[in-house]
Amino acid sequence: MKFYKAITLAAVTALSLTVAGCSSNTQSTQTVEKKSADQVLGVSLENPIKVDKEKGTITVLGQVNGKYFNQSTRHGSVEHSGSNGAKSVITAFAKPEDFFNALVEIGAKPGENMTPANAQTTHVQGTPIKMDVTWDGADKTYNINDLIIDSNGNKINFRFGGNLNRAKDKNTGCLSCLDSCPVGIISNDTYTYGAVENTGEVKFTGNSELLPEDGTYVATIYSIDKDRA
Repeated sequence: MKFYKAITLAAVTALSLTVAGCSSNTQSTQTVEKKSADQVLGVSLENPIKVDKEKGTITVLGQVNGKYFNQSTRHGSVEHSGSNGAKSVITAFAKPEDFFNALVEIGAKPGENMTPANAQTTHVQGTPIKMDVTWDGADKTYNINDLIIDSNGNKINFRFGGNLNRAKDKNTGCLSCLDSCPVGIISNDTYTYGAVENTGEVKFTGNSELLPEDGTYVATIYSIDKDRA
């Protein structure tokens, strides 16, 4: 009888160890890799720009600059290492050259009508571009007109101005400008250059009621605006 009990106890112990081992293996195979804070909609600091030619979209990683919730700026989105990198509502992490090439890849055509000489009397031309923004926890994807406030109540109408050579020379980092611009890759045809900083006819600020807090990573999504094309 004692021998039988000993065998039974050994069997139970072995079974317990087996179950524990299986449980341990199951946990290891079910470990989920955590997403870093800078990963939004398939872009990140490591890969800050993504082109989906089939869908006709360009996604660029950005970061909210809360300074411009209360202070006006003429910069919508500027690459962080450019000379204007800290002057936009959304700090971008893609280079102007990569953004330019991505726009061409989805079929947009640059207007190339802006120069420093004509900037104050000229409205930017080129393919109309739509800009949307979203982030982790956002209720939806927002149009840029929801997130940047024009003091006159006018719409921001971006166009693919082009300006790649000038953008390289000036190294401002400007992707999207809020008035027509001879340097920014896309800019707003509603106003001529200087409408914010020279004539003061308009002020642009970030909408703090909708935008997330300062420093939040966002995905900015660009596409051809077919309603205006």
